[in-house]
Amino acid sequence: MANTRSAEKNIRKTAKRTLANNSVKSKLRTLRKKVLAAVDSGDAAAAQTSLSAFAAAVDKASKTKVIHSNTSSRMKSRMALKLKALKA
Repeated sequence: MANTRSAEKNIRKTAKRTLANNSVKSKLRTLRKKVLAAVDSGDAAAAQTSLSAFAAAVDKASKTKVIHSNTSSRMKSRMALKLKALKA
């Protein structure tokens, strides 16, 4: 239980930030699934557009520190490798 007004405010801030961060992470998972679905279907054009949207969202999440920058690089790299394998 919070003992001071500032501690109570910090609890409210943390709850708001947690909701916002979870929303961003959920969006990233959805976009990743779209890329993987396009790769599995063999549609290179759809996979490329999905990858572009996914990379932009990952970069934004990384910039706002929702995910670590190395995590964003790893995610983009793995998706790019899958797309490259599809095109080859």
